[in-house]
Amino acid sequence: MYSSKNNVNILTALLVKHGIRHAVVCPGSRNAPIVHNLNECSQIVCHPITDERSAGFYALGMTQALNEPVVVCVTSGTALLNLAPAIAEAYYQHRRVVVVSADRPQQWIDQLDGQTLPQPDALGRFVVKAVTLPEPHDEEEHWYCNRLINEALITDLGPVHINVPVSEPLFDFSTSNLPDERVIERTPAEMSSITLSHVCRMFMQARRPMLITGQPMNPHIDEAVCLVKDDERYVPDFVLYTGDAIVSKRLKRFLRKARETWAVNRRGEVNDTFMNLTHVVQGDPDVVADMVRFNLEQQPHPFVQMWDELLVKVRAYADGFEPPYSQMATVKSFEHRLSLFSEMTGEMIVHYANSTAIRLANIFARHQVWCNRGVNGIEGSLSTAAGFSMVTDDCVFCVIGDLSFFYDQNALWNSELRGNLRILLLNNGKGGIFNLLPGLNRSPACDRLVAAAHETTAEGICRQNTIGYRQVTMSGELEEGLEWLQTERNERPLVLEVMTDPAVDEQVYREYYRLNL
Repeated sequence: MYSSKNNVNILTALLVKHGIRHAVVCPGSRNAPIVHNLNECSQIVCHPITDERSAGFYALGMTQALNEPVVVCVTSGTALLNLAPAIAEAYYQHRRVVVVSADRPQQWIDQLDGQTLPQPDALGRFVVKAVTLPEPHDEEEHWYCNRLINEALITDLGPVHINVPVSEPLFDFSTSNLPDERVIERTPAEMSSITLSHVCRMFMQARRPMLITGQPMNPHIDEAVCLVKDDERYVPDFVLYTGDAIVSKRLKRFLRKARETWAVNRRGEVNDTFMNLTHVVQGDPDVVADMVRFNLEQQPHPFVQMWDELLVKVRAYADGFEPPYSQMATVKSFEHRLSLFSEMTGEMIVHYANSTAIRLANIFARHQVWCNRGVNGIEGSLSTAAGFSMVTDDCVFCVIGDLSFFYDQNALWNSELRGNLRILLLNNGKGGIFNLLPGLNRSPACDRLVAAAHETTAEGICRQNTIGYRQVTMSGELEEGLEWLQTERNERPLVLEVMTDPAVDEQVYREYYRLNL
């Protein structure tokens, strides 16, 4: 049996017809009719998450794993506002998170009634479509409700928001069947072969072309740019920019020396990251990048070869660099063991949190890396990896710093998590990346107020959430700990917490970037 609310039933029927298979649901009374309906649908799996901020990132991780839309359903009031960080991240990752928020009737907004605030457009420009449904009382209102939902669900460029006012009584579940709703479909425009050929021809004909793929990563490009310095021979005249955000500030500054950039993205947006954009091509950036690489295999370009030779030298330097016990040593050892682990077990997924963690990945990772680089926040990195792990049987690793971990600890408050989630926690008692920012160390507020120095460990958090836990405090324990993290069989997630000295971490990082090739 389903809810007696017409708009809730129309929405439920269309979610099923549009192929929604997973819904992250948060507690509440106003959204109870929606959650009830979702739970009644055998085609949809519901995942309960209490913390709405964490729930949004769970849904983001699921969309990454499945490459399909995932619902996150919240009740009325401030519950919706807690989704903002995750939806902003999803917007810049072009991920199809479908926000479904229950709302109070319009006449009670701003009337000091409980859990009421203006919810339409509450997520602003971080959704590509926002609709508020009517509560239909006739055929025309029913048609309008159907149309609005279809408009939201056929959008494939990013997150959408469907706001659902629900009047009392809320808990009448007396409808035997969902309505047979009309589905509107959209046929996407494909990049023509002529356009693709033109972009590739421009790249190959340039004297000094460079392909920059953006997120997830560009291994060793940061070190290479550091070595190049002001050598004009390495400055490109034509940059083809595909993909999303770039981690390295040094690379961005360097590419601002280029003469022109052509950007390829799915929305056709003007992202003038290097301040020299001349053309925007709307299309699949992966298709364009693959075609350029194919052309380079058939016809090597001398400028690209010069850069490739430099990157080979940097990779050899990274492979040969032997840091003492530190966060860098931990990630290097983890990545080395991971390559052996993948040969034995097959598919694996690796998430890195922001700040120091992703920068260490750029040095040592040799595989695809997932990271929330849309807006670079530390919140939600653990929840995103956890959400990813819930909809795949592959082993999902999350390498994360202490501030990111403790900020998002509610990600572990979930009985559905399984043993395929493995967390490498890098804990040096502060936000160590702040020590690397020139001049900040002169501020007396640096450690306590900016870097948030602390003496917290994850042991208690793991114990209360039935998470397997080990701690490493010295070099001799590291290899054994990493082997446990990567090979131990367990029904629940595992956390390996590696305690390091922030001063040593800083010294080792600076030593690496001296680049004594």
